[in-house]
Amino acid sequence: MKALVYHGPGSKSLDERPMPVLRDGGDAIVRVTHTTICGTDLHILKGDVPTCAPGRILGHEGVGIVEAVGAGVTTFKPGDHVLISCITSCGRCAFCRKGMYSHCTSGGWILGNTIDGTQAEYVRVPHADTSLYPIPAGADEEALVMLSDILPTGFECGVLNGRVQPGCSVAIVGAGPIGLAALLTARFYTPAKIVVIDLDAHRLATAKRFGATHVVDSGHEDAAAAVRAVTGGLGADTVIEAVGVPATFELCQELVAPGGVIANIGVHGCKADLHLETLWSRNIAITTRLVDTATTPMLMETVSAGTLAPERLITHRFQLADILDAYDTFGRAAETQALKVLIAT
Repeated sequence: MKALVYHGPGSKSLDERPMPVLRDGGDAIVRVTHTTICGTDLHILKGDVPTCAPGRILGHEGVGIVEAVGAGVTTFKPGDHVLISCITSCGRCAFCRKGMYSHCTSGGWILGNTIDGTQAEYVRVPHADTSLYPIPAGADEEALVMLSDILPTGFECGVLNGRVQPGCSVAIVGAGPIGLAALLTARFYTPAKIVVIDLDAHRLATAKRFGATHVVDSGHEDAAAAVRAVTGGLGADTVIEAVGVPATFELCQELVAPGGVIANIGVHGCKADLHLETLWSRNIAITTRLVDTATTPMLMETVSAGTLAPERLITHRFQLADILDAYDTFGRAAETQALKVLIAT
C-alpha cells in the first residue's frame, strides 16, 4: 500500500509499505477514504516530537471503511463507515476511567506517533470498540475528518479548559485550523467578545467570517493594547494559545485579565518563559491538555444537527498520490491560504 513515511527531521516520502495486519483481538483494519495533515505532523517533521521514530507512517485523522476486525471487537464489522479518533483508548485503565483517554496506558496519541498512522491506504486501529465512531448514513464524511482531532482539540483544550462562559471575553492567539476550531466551538457558549489575533490577513478575515467579534493583526498593532481596548482595560477572561511558540505564549500572559485563564493548545518544541514576576498576584490559571476526544460524540451530533459546519475549514483537496504536494501547500499556508487540506485515498 502507499503511505507517507517520516524518515527523520525534515525528511518524508510516499513509500510502498506492507498492509497492516490484526495483532490483537481488539484491533480493526480500516481502509482510509479521507485523511488530512495536522500542524502536529509539521512539528514531527521539525523534530519537536521525539517519540515519533524514523520509519513511522504519519497521520492521526481520518474516516474510512472497516476492512477486518479482531475476535474481541463487538461494535464494528467489515463494511462499517467509521470516524478514526486521533486518540486510542482502552476504556478500562485508570486514566480512561477518569475520562483522560489521551493518557490511556495502552493507547493515547499513538497513531502516527508510536504506531503507524492514517496517511496511508489502510491503518490498524487498536481498541477499535472505543477508538472508532460509527458514521451515520448520509453524513458528510469529508466534514467529519475535522472531528478526528482539530474540533475536539479546540473545544476541549481551548474552550472547556479555558472556562468559556456566556457573556465572557475570549482572546484566541493564532487563527490557524486549531484556533479557528476553538472559535467555532467557543460560540456554543455565546461569549460577548471573541478577539482573534494573528499575523495573516486572510486568516483574520476567515476568523471574522466564522464569528470573531474583533480581529487583531499583531504584525501591525499592539495586540495587548487592542484586547484591553475592547475589554474595558481588563484583558480577556479566557486566552487561548493556539500556535505553540514562545512569543505567543508570552503574549497570552499580557492578554489575560485578573482571575482569567490561559488555555494552552499549541505544541511547544522549546521552552517558553513564564512571567511570574507579573502574574503571581493576578489570580490566573494556566491549563495544558492533550485532547481526550471525550466530546467527539457530542460534536458529531452538532454536525448532524447543522449547528457546527466543520467543512468550512477545508480549503484544498488532494489525492494520496499527491500528498507531498499537500504537505507543501499546508506548510506554506501564508502563501497558499491553506487551512485544512483533505486527502482522498
